Amino acid sequence: MENRTKRVLLTRFLLASAALIGTLQFTTVYAKEAVQVIEPDIHRRQIKIDAIDSENFEIGVFYGIISIEDFSSNDVYGVRGTYHLTEDFFFEASYGSSEGDLTSFEKLSGGSPLLNDSDREYNFYDISVGWNVLPGEVFILEEYAFNSALYLVAGIGSTEFAGDSWLTVNLGAGFKLLLSDAIAWHIDVRDHIFDRDTFGADQTTHNIEFSTGITVFF
Repeated sequence: MENRTKRVLLTRFLLASAALIGTLQFTTVYAKEAVQVIEPDIHRRQIKIDAIDSENFEIGVFYGIISIEDFSSNDVYGVRGTYHLTEDFFFEASYGSSEGDLTSFEKLSGGSPLLNDSDREYNFYDISVGWNVLPGEVFILEEYAFNSALYLVAGIGSTEFAGDSWLTVNLGAGFKLLLSDAIAWHIDVRDHIFDRDTFGADQTTHNIEFSTGITVFF
């Protein structure tokens, strides 16, 4: 009788254990099937950044307007060559040409002109030192990034005007945008400062140049 009771209890224990194991296995399988892995769908922008060409020389042309003090404003054009000493500093040589207009006195008096046509030719040469003070990037259409730089320049040179040559100091600033790894677009403002005695007394003149141009690295 006692053995029978033990067999009944043992049988019930085995059945209960089997049922528990089955329940645990089912729960585990269900839990695995219920887990959902979320895969993020992230669209990454492909940005192309144009870098400055590895060459150190840069040459180009410019065109703009120059205000010749007392002689009105006129077109100015010329060439510039640059040697990049480092990423931050560079040397620049410039040549530009323009022509002075009639002075206010000449226009109002109606008398003989103060200068003949050849003396109104305005030509300048200068050598400058430049500093890329704020290098950065410009983004266009959220797909393209172009390297850029805000720079300062200062230099010395000569200006031929009114039948004479004048020692000239130039100060200015500019903005450069790298259109490709070898082509750059510039916007510049320069002040060409020199003393002249065209009207009999020494006079310090400020001749402001606004120009834009394209340069090529080589």
